[in-house]
Amino acid sequence: LRMTRVHKTSWSWTFLVCFAWLPARAQDVQFYPEFDANLKLNSVVRLNFEAKGDREAGDPVQSQIGPSIQLYLKPLIKLKEVTAFDLNDAKSRFLVVEAGYRYLTAPNTPTDNRMILAVTSNFPLKAGFLISDRNRADLDWKNGNSTWRYRNKSTLQRAVPIFSYHLIPYVASEPYYTSQYNKWSTTALYAGCLFPVGKHVQFDSYFEHENNTGKRPNKQDRGVGLALHLYFSRDKQ
Repeated sequence: LRMTRVHKTSWSWTFLVCFAWLPARAQDVQFYPEFDANLKLNSVVRLNFEAKGDREAGDPVQSQIGPSIQLYLKPLIKLKEVTAFDLNDAKSRFLVVEAGYRYLTAPNTPTDNRMILAVTSNFPLKAGFLISDRNRADLDWKNGNSTWRYRNKSTLQRAVPIFSYHLIPYVASEPYYTSQYNKWSTTALYAGCLFPVGKHVQFDSYFEHENNTGKRPNKQDRGVGLALHLYFSRDKQ
């Protein structure tokens, strides 16, 4: 009975956050679905598989799919305390290094291959807050041409109790430097909430506003995302 109530609470809050962030002109808002599976092999290695729809740095709406490998340090006690209700084990680690590949497709656009390399630092703050800073480099190539982008995403989150359940609201910002325009051409802002369900499932519902200045006139993109994250482990500790 208690778990059933948790399920109902999770779904209710998920849809509430999605619709609460929809602007009046809903037809201008894109929907970004995502599926993300993680398998922890041991205390320092985790495998990830991601499939998602997205629009990044002014690109058209596209689908991307591919694997990653994450390497991280042992968890810190203070970080474990502030991330106790977050199923993403990587957030309890001070430093996380990730390398991966993505295959991208979009309507009426040549397919794109992307290599990614990211380094994320997590810091515990007072009052139960967590700040994460991710530095990521993307190398894209299609039709024999290559481009790159650097992106820095800072996220602030805190678990909030609702009776015996804990949801995790967050805000984030992510500026992009793109080689195509040789400047900081995009800034993405996020507001969302994580909804843990049991030991292996976590939903992420968010609103994204993106300002693109690469081309004239400037372009504003908005989207609502809903991600399903799965977490499993072979680690016996």
